[in-house]
Amino acid sequence: MAAAQNNRAKSVAANTVSWRDASPAAVVLISGPEEYLGIRAMDSIRLKVRTAAPDVEVSKLNAGSYEPGSLSMTVAPSLFGEGKLVEVEGLEAMNDAFLADAMKYLSRPEDDVVLVLRHSGGVRGKKLLDAIKADGWPVVDCQPLKKDADKVSFVVAEFKAGGRRIEGEAVQALVNAVGANLSELAAACNQLIADATTAVDAATVDRYYGGRVEATAFKVADAAMAGNGPLALSTLRHALSTGVDPVPLVAALAAKLRTLAKVAGAKGSSAMIAKSLGMQPWLVEQAQRDVRRWTPEGLIRSIQVIAETDAQVKGLSRDPVYAVEHAVTVIASSARGR
Repeated sequence: MAAAQNNRAKSVAANTVSWRDASPAAVVLISGPEEYLGIRAMDSIRLKVRTAAPDVEVSKLNAGSYEPGSLSMTVAPSLFGEGKLVEVEGLEAMNDAFLADAMKYLSRPEDDVVLVLRHSGGVRGKKLLDAIKADGWPVVDCQPLKKDADKVSFVVAEFKAGGRRIEGEAVQALVNAVGANLSELAAACNQLIADATTAVDAATVDRYYGGRVEATAFKVADAAMAGNGPLALSTLRHALSTGVDPVPLVAALAAKLRTLAKVAGAKGSSAMIAKSLGMQPWLVEQAQRDVRRWTPEGLIRSIQVIAETDAQVKGLSRDPVYAVEHAVTVIASSARGR
């Protein structure tokens, strides 16, 4: 029995595909909470279906407000014989009628029909999801891109698909500036791809998006980590005077210090370290250059002060502005920069 369960698990894993590889099939499940990736996957399947069959009939259903029998009526063969694409949203809120009709449909899918099902998360409809996976239908995985490394890979892939080059530092600058929201990050990629005539560099990204809160935060962090206290403080004070909240400023400093600490304790080539830490090789090489300015004691002191500052700007201090200024001063003086 254990062997059978293991084989089934392998079969289910083999049917999971990236949102970039989403393709038509008799039944396709788009699963995961990242709405933007779900939209991209759905659009990709629709485009491929229409390319193969321009006269395809497209229908939409909602599993939450579903009326009994609607699915069988929608997938019924057309008088004119054209194929059908049926897109069903809201499986996470499906009612019992949809569950019953969908389970029945899975046992005998119609010819010339592509049924695409969107489930954004939760346990509702688990019976149907398990049946789709057990039957071997493709499952498009749409999980949030939480790590910077995943967002960097996303940007690189967007530029590759758009036929444009982007330099490593420009990728990170773009993620720093607009990476909080994936749809905004994708829109920024599209704009730069459309406007660029040569490879996109960090200066270009700064020209387009340097005024964003996230970008300003990382400018403060970069100056502090380089040991340039006056520049870090002046950039910080300008940011605060224009209404930037101290929390993202502290988050940017913490992110830089975490990267430095990870690389400082790692052994091997930059490629080996990048693979083990899940980072881009160029980012590891940059951190390896930066860490030469630091003593272990200075790095520990900076990590401690940023942890204290994080708590202070989130409610433990009556003067969060002073707390951030103090942290920037300690970090800049701890780095053996200029």
